[in-house]
Amino acid sequence: MNEKTHFGFKEVDVNKKADHVGGVFNSVAEEYDLMNDAMSFGMHRLWKKILIELSELSEGSLVLDVASGTADIPKLITNKFKSVSILVTDINESMLALGKERAINENFFQNCNFALASGETLPYQENTFDLVTVGFGLRNFTNKQKGLTEMKRVLKPGGVLLILEFSKPTNSFFSKVYDWYSFNVIPKLGKLLVNDSESYQYLAESIRMHPDQETLKNMVLESGFNECKFYNLVNGVVAIHQAK
Repeated sequence: MNEKTHFGFKEVDVNKKADHVGGVFNSVAEEYDLMNDAMSFGMHRLWKKILIELSELSEGSLVLDVASGTADIPKLITNKFKSVSILVTDINESMLALGKERAINENFFQNCNFALASGETLPYQENTFDLVTVGFGLRNFTNKQKGLTEMKRVLKPGGVLLILEFSKPTNSFFSKVYDWYSFNVIPKLGKLLVNDSESYQYLAESIRMHPDQETLKNMVLESGFNECKFYNLVNGVVAIHQAK
C-alpha cells in the first residue's frame, strides 16, 4: 500500500504530492504577487522585511533562498546588502522563471543565481551558506522534516535559518474570524482575480495542515539546530522561526 500524505485536506500518495503542488503553482504563477497583496492586504511585504531584519547578515555573505517564488526575499536582501550573493531556488519552473524575469526587470539580478531545486534534496555541499531563508514555502513540502534537515546540512556552523510561514492564531476569537476569511473570502478572491478558486482553497487548507509554532520549533530542533525561537506576527497568523 502506498504511503499517504496530505494535500490540503485531501490524502494523496506521497510520491504524487509534489505534482499536485506543482499544478497549483503553475496555475497561479502569473498572478501570484497580485493574489498575495489581495489576500494579505499587502502585509506580506512588511513580514518579509521583518524577516530580513532577523537575518544577522553582513556584507559578503552567501544566502540560499528556498521556494523563492517571485524572488521577494532576494530583492529585499539585495536592496539592503550590496555584496551579498544569493542562490535563488524553486522546485517549480514557472515560479522560478518569474523570479528570474523580475530580477532582470527590477535590476537585482547581479547578485543572484537561479536554480531549479527541491528544498528536500538540495544540490549543495555541506557548510556552504551563511543564511537559508524559506518564505511561505515550507508548508508545501512533502516531507518537512527532510527539508529542515537539508537546510541544516547546507548551513555553515553558526549560520541562520529563517522560516516565514502562516501559522496558528493565538487568540480564539481572531482564529474564528481568520477561518471565516480563509475559507469564504480567499477562494472567492481567487475566482475573481485569477479565475481559480480551487488553488486558493488548497492554499487555505494547506495553512490549516501546517504545524503550529511550537510543533515546528521542535521539528527544527530535531533536524539538528541548537536553538530555535519564533516571533508571532498578527496574533500568530504568521510566524517567523529563527534557528542556529
